[in-house]
Amino acid sequence: MRNWRHTFIAIWSGQAVSVLTSSVLQIAIVWYITQKTGSAALLSLATLIGFLPQVVLGLFIGVYIDRYKHKTVMILSDAGIALAGMVLVIIGIFGEIPIWLIFVVLFFRSIGAAFHSPALKAVTPTIVPRDQLTRYAGFAHSFESLSLVVSPALAALLFTIWDLNVIVLLDVAGALLAVVVLTFVKIPDRGKGKPSGRLPVLREAKEGFRVLRREPGLWALLVISSLYAFIYFPIGTLYPLITMTWFGGGIAESGTVEVVFSLGMLAGSFLLGVIGGKIKQVNAIILSIGAYGACVLMTGLLPASGLPVFIGLSLIMGMASPFYHGVQTAIYQTRIAHDYLGRVLSLTSSIELIAMPMGLILSGAFADVIGVNRWFAVSGVLTILIFIASARILPKRMDSSAPMASASPVP
Repeated sequence: MRNWRHTFIAIWSGQAVSVLTSSVLQIAIVWYITQKTGSAALLSLATLIGFLPQVVLGLFIGVYIDRYKHKTVMILSDAGIALAGMVLVIIGIFGEIPIWLIFVVLFFRSIGAAFHSPALKAVTPTIVPRDQLTRYAGFAHSFESLSLVVSPALAALLFTIWDLNVIVLLDVAGALLAVVVLTFVKIPDRGKGKPSGRLPVLREAKEGFRVLRREPGLWALLVISSLYAFIYFPIGTLYPLITMTWFGGGIAESGTVEVVFSLGMLAGSFLLGVIGGKIKQVNAIILSIGAYGACVLMTGLLPASGLPVFIGLSLIMGMASPFYHGVQTAIYQTRIAHDYLGRVLSLTSSIELIAMPMGLILSGAFADVIGVNRWFAVSGVLTILIFIASARILPKRMDSSAPMASASPVP
């Protein structure tokens, strides 16, 4: 396809705006719930509602992503997210938005995201040549990282001058823009558009699981990724806590850490986009885990006066992130046949998300008992153990020359 770069840029430009407005709304909702209730339990419940549908639905909705046109799935998902947001907009016009309604809307937005995210990742290999997937995974992360850099400052500005329902309306506009862009771009879906109707949904979902198991090294990669997610996600949520309680910073310092991490992600994403075609995928994932683990360990060993060093380590951790997440996605895109890609991406995302609440519960309990700085040190040691395990297992299990999975039915 001659103009595949134009198509890629068009799609991800629309998605970047949608990610930006969604990030602003997510921050605003956290502040709104905090302002109205001051309840940590309700904030935790909002987080749980925000990802639980993706965990549960991800086990089988990949079947529908593989059955139908990915473009259609993404448009309907974005439209559904916008429609859910409009409920808050309308209610906000007539009065204060109740917390329970926010939870309901978060639930339906999460359902939309459960369909949208794997469909978007499955679209990329139909646009981008196979030998360019790692590079353009970096560029895709660049779009997302730039949105995450801008969103905290924009949220802080808008929350002081707008009501929540107006901020929701901004997110609705972002979702609709993504829909408009998708409507006008041409995406080859390789024969999609008709339901297969051959097998029950659960049986087709199992096919995706079998495809993942039979591809050399991918099951080992998923196990490593799940263990890493168990550590990676909770550490990110503890950044404000260690900044304020151990390093003695305030809201400004906490915000600085988040922005620096996001800037690191942006820089790492651009770097991956430049050199992604020249690196070995497995080595990139292994080194990314090792770099992150070393930085987390060093953070845990810093004295209370070590905030400037922690900010520098946050930059390195951010830079390492795309070389794990972006490359991991590119591996699935290159190694899994298109007919099964939606199922595999949805399944792997769901399994990794299952590790998230388990890690959050464990990290919260231990950080309160032994101190957040010591928990960073423990997490760093655990991540380095994962790095050592991945260095010993993945190169042996993953043969980069193995052919892409067959599109024929799995026996």
